[in-house]
Amino acid sequence: MRLSRLLRFQALLYNKNEKRLAAAVKHMVGSKPFNLSLYKLAIKHVSVADEYINGLKISNERLEFLGDAVLGTIVAEFLFLKFPYRDEGFLTETRSRIVNREALNQIAMKIGLSKLINDEMRGKNVSSHKSIYGDTLEALVGAVYLDRGYSFTKTFILKRIIIHFDVDDIINTTNNFKSKLIEWSQKEGKEIDFNLVSVSGSQRFKEFLVEIKLKEEIIAEGKGATKKKAEQEASKNACEKLNIPI
Repeated sequence: MRLSRLLRFQALLYNKNEKRLAAAVKHMVGSKPFNLSLYKLAIKHVSVADEYINGLKISNERLEFLGDAVLGTIVAEFLFLKFPYRDEGFLTETRSRIVNREALNQIAMKIGLSKLINDEMRGKNVSSHKSIYGDTLEALVGAVYLDRGYSFTKTFILKRIIIHFDVDDIINTTNNFKSKLIEWSQKEGKEIDFNLVSVSGSQRFKEFLVEIKLKEEIIAEGKGATKKKAEQEASKNACEKLNIPI
C-alpha cells in the first residue's frame, strides 16, 4: 500500500512529458516505473545527448551494455531449459538469432518503443542509425533491471520480448547466407571472393563494407557492425541476385 501511494504521489509531480513516458513504460513493461530517470536515460541516444561528465556524453550506452548482458543471460537460460538435449553450438546459434539487431529492431517497433525514440530524436534522421531501435531496447532492459531487479526483468523478457519469436520457426530456418552462397558456388564450380572494402566510423560504432566478386565482377555489397555481419548482408544480396533460394 505504501508503495502504491508513493507511486501515485510521484505521478503528481511529473510534467507532461514525464507522464507520457511513465505511461509508455507501463504499457511496454507491464508496471509503473519506480525510477523514471532510468527510462529517460534509456531512450537518450548518444546523438542527442548534450551533457558531459568527465568528458563522456550522458547517453544510454552504459544501459545498453548492461541490458545486452541481462538479455543474453535470460535468453540463454530460457533456451537451456527449453532444449535440454541440444548442444552448446545449437544454443549459441539460436540465442544469436533471437538477440541480433534486426530482430531486436522489430521487437522495439512492436512494443511501441520506436515511437518514443522518434520523439526523442527531435526530428533527426533515425534511419541513419540502423540499430537504434534494438540498441534502445537493450538499454530499456538495463533500465528495467536496475529499477525492478532480476526476477521482474526475467518476466518482462519472457512475456513481452521472447513471446514475439516463433522459436521453432527460428530453428528450422537457415539464415547463414554465406554458407548458402559458398555451397552454390561449389556446386556450380564458380569461384566466390569476399573482400573487405572499408571500415568506417568510431571505435564504438564501426561499419564494415564487404563486397563479393564472381569471376572478378562485383555482384553484391553488404554493410554491418562487424565483418561477419557485413559478409552475411552481402551474401544475402548475392543470393537474391543469383536467384539462390533463401
